[in-house]
Amino acid sequence: MSGKKRELEYAFPKTVPVLAGYLVLGAAYGILMADSGFGPLWSVGISMIVYAGSLQYLGVSFLAAAVNPVYAFLMSFMLNARHLFYGISMLDRFRGVKRFKPYLIFALTDETFSVLCSEDPPEGLDRDSVLFWITFLNHCYWVGGTVIGALLGSVIAFDTSGMDFALTALFVVIFTGQWEERQGHPFALLGLAAAGACLLIFGQDNFIIPAMAVILAALFAVYRKQERGKEEKAV
Repeated sequence: MSGKKRELEYAFPKTVPVLAGYLVLGAAYGILMADSGFGPLWSVGISMIVYAGSLQYLGVSFLAAAVNPVYAFLMSFMLNARHLFYGISMLDRFRGVKRFKPYLIFALTDETFSVLCSEDPPEGLDRDSVLFWITFLNHCYWVGGTVIGALLGSVIAFDTSGMDFALTALFVVIFTGQWEERQGHPFALLGLAAAGACLLIFGQDNFIIPAMAVILAALFAVYRKQERGKEEKAV
């Protein structure tokens, strides 16, 4: 069995929870675009190039209403500012990547981040290829769901209310799987505590960025403490 095939077979099961969520959410996006008068090529092209689920949903109304580009940019930046924290936290993991790095950076969605941040391929598998396949498969799921939704939405009228809950369910499934795989849960508990506290303080619409800032600061403090411990041992 070739190396690439082994790495693909290892990566695919890791992405199954994302597959279930992305097909539904991507299809819902394609249907919304069709209902707004945009053809399948528009929907699929945006899913391939933009590839930012919640932003794409917001973008449907932007395109339909011909929103001012400056306003659209500011709203897009605010909505996706959390990816700044994702990117910073992945610096060490991507530092040693020799292939596919530009694509891995481009395609780092919430769900892909949740899979990659805890991924440690076994010996004998090429780490770069495993990270690529996980990322690429997730991208394909989103585009595939968009294709299905765009084609169906062009011929059938759908009621999509409540379909966006699939994203919440997807996060719960991924979190539960990672909880069961690991012995200790300090960082998971840190994330829950930070999100809960910021939700109470800042409210439902504004808690994500403060929560990510708290988590990042705590992780950085832990990282610095570990580095100092290594330096002391070396001395």
